[in-house]
Amino acid sequence: MRYHKLVRDKIPEIISRSGTTAIVHGANSEEYREKLREKLQEEVAEFLASGDPEELADILEVLFALAEHGGVSRESLEQIRARKAEERGAFRERIILEETHEQEKQCP
Repeated sequence: MRYHKLVRDKIPEIISRSGTTAIVHGANSEEYREKLREKLQEEVAEFLASGDPEELADILEVLFALAEHGGVSRESLEQIRARKAEERGAFRERIILEETHEQEKQCP
């Protein structure tokens, strides 16, 4: 069976223990970034289909890998998230923006 997708580090070992041979290669930087983005889409789709919190954990793992690959540590990513939540809010209040309207400008 052919996959050509990014897998977690221990997956080849797990496959091997099951009696199957896994053919793998190490991705260069460009391929790694591309495969991380594909993996993010895959994990988001799986979460949207299932609602399973395990998929949320997978999404986090991919996000952390994307950040690290881009030179951003988990701690820095959390600091960015916290700053944005402080400046713009989070999503706790469940606010849905319906529409906006331009205000008429008053002449002085």
